[in-house]
Amino acid sequence: MLRTMTLLVLTAGAAAAGAVTAATDGTGASKVVEALSAAGYAAVRDVERDDGLWEAEVEGPDGRWRDVHVVPESWEVLDPNDTAPMKTAAEVGAMLEAQGYRRVRELDLDEAVWDVEAVSPDGQPVELRVHGFTGEILVVERDD
Repeated sequence: MLRTMTLLVLTAGAAAAGAVTAATDGTGASKVVEALSAAGYAAVRDVERDDGLWEAEVEGPDGRWRDVHVVPESWEVLDPNDTAPMKTAAEVGAMLEAQGYRRVRELDLDEAVWDVEAVSPDGQPVELRVHGFTGEILVVERDD
């Protein structure tokens, strides 16, 4: 499920002051912008909710735009440019198998989030979104 929202207006003055203005529609997008601003990102655009997580584009110190994820509820920012070591596919697979998941396959790294297809401990096909740094399961959706 993909919901895209019109979100950000940055003016030269607001960007220079480190301020970010977001249109809010009650979905949490403004909290995403707040979390990104608190994490030090002055320029944010294209915030959307996708597959259980928030995604946004942020401008890095080098002036290049990149995607980051924000975890709902905790508002933790998952940035692939973080200096923490990223879990490998083998590590994520082993962690999931230790939790009872079977047929763990198609491990794709999307920025700092692993997208994984597997069979849950109760035998249901699922799609998982896994924290790239800790291996924590962030989202479980039935794979129909």
